[in-house]
Amino acid sequence: MDSTTTLTESGQRALSVRWALVSLSLSMLLSSLGTSIANVALPTLAQVFDASFQQVQWIVLAYLLAITTLIVSVGRLGDLMGRRRLLLCGISVFTLASTLCGLAPSLELLIGARVLQGLGAAIMMALTLAFVGETVAKENTGSAMGLLGTMSAMGTAMGPSLGGVLIAGLGWQAIFLITVPLGLLTLLLAWRYLPADQPKTSRPAFDPLGTLLLALTLATYALAMTLGRGHFSLLNIALLLAACVGIGLFVWVEKRVTAPLIRLAMFHDRQLSGSLGMSLLVTTVMMTTLVVGPFYLSQALGLNAVGVGLVLSVGPLVAALTGVPAGRIADRFGARRMTFVGLVAIALGCLLLSVLPSSLGIIGYITPMVVITLGYAVFQTANNTAVMADVQPEQRGVVSGLLNLSRNLGLITGAAVLGAVFALASGVVEVAFAHPEAVASGMHITFTVALGLIGIACLIAVGSRAPTGCRA
Repeated sequence: MDSTTTLTESGQRALSVRWALVSLSLSMLLSSLGTSIANVALPTLAQVFDASFQQVQWIVLAYLLAITTLIVSVGRLGDLMGRRRLLLCGISVFTLASTLCGLAPSLELLIGARVLQGLGAAIMMALTLAFVGETVAKENTGSAMGLLGTMSAMGTAMGPSLGGVLIAGLGWQAIFLITVPLGLLTLLLAWRYLPADQPKTSRPAFDPLGTLLLALTLATYALAMTLGRGHFSLLNIALLLAACVGIGLFVWVEKRVTAPLIRLAMFHDRQLSGSLGMSLLVTTVMMTTLVVGPFYLSQALGLNAVGVGLVLSVGPLVAALTGVPAGRIADRFGARRMTFVGLVAIALGCLLLSVLPSSLGIIGYITPMVVITLGYAVFQTANNTAVMADVQPEQRGVVSGLLNLSRNLGLITGAAVLGAVFALASGVVEVAFAHPEAVASGMHITFTVALGLIGIACLIAVGSRAPTGCRA
């Protein structure tokens, strides 16, 4: 009787873990889908609201800025007030904002609703990784991280194609309203199966000044990297200088407050600081593939829009298929070792893209991209596992937020900086009108720079192997 009861309880716990992972996976899917699904609607929304491209691009930028600005703060808030409680609030906010986006009668209200949706997505992204340590055994952390990486890649891959189908069949409102029933399902599963917050013996203080300074600094940097679409003006330079001043003020404040938003001593841990640096460098390179790829495929290889879309979908598809296996590999062979293996694969792909001639056609582009994507899937899963497996429970939210922040900053930096490198290397003011040979040359030079960045990441991986410091 006792053994039967024990087996029953064990089965129930296993079932609860599975459904908890489903809720976390859906949270990751929705937040990544929110980023990619809106891009395809920009031409339609420009016509609907009689607006310019510069105006409608804020539909995408508002969401990205909200996530980048708030993701560390909401991670820390989850550590203080309870991660389950805050994640339920985040899913609710995301679902409500999705409804408001679909019902928005004007561009201004749509952008405002996207800011609110970005707030919900920031909470979901930050706390999803943090919850892994509370829902699965430590030896299965890599598999869980791989699953979440798969869902993130699926959201990115599904966005453009799903958005196009919904706009054609149901109108632009459907790209936002489609996430409402999924959000309600995610909320129900999270409420039912996520572990309850542990009661706290004391109520730690929040850091409002540090939170405000970090949010303003991150928003300033993101604007500096996104305004002008890679063409830096005096405004961009002024914003970058303001961001540097903001970082200095933030560090000054964090050293003096009793309950800092981020404990600066955490960065004495070479593994944590190294993982954040590697994540930023790698996602900078990954964003380069999205910036350079469409121009190379359309102008150097002569593909039409459908062909470009199909080739670009190969990367997210490979990432979606390899996320879970990558997690199992990390669990079996060690996260730190597989982090380095992933970096080497990315470096090999960048090397191929920097030297292969355009005469090889689509195969000459897809093959290196598959290598890069496989490497990225292994790297991201192993890197996240190495960080989150050993982090102190009371710091999981803020560390998860920092991991997501490094990823977002890398994406923003890659679009701006390496996008500018590509434009300069192509030797023209407007890349859209560049000669095919100039575009091919620009891609080779850009991925040579990207190879250098991955080389730096490899050096960081080697240098951060020795565990030092603590994450308290």
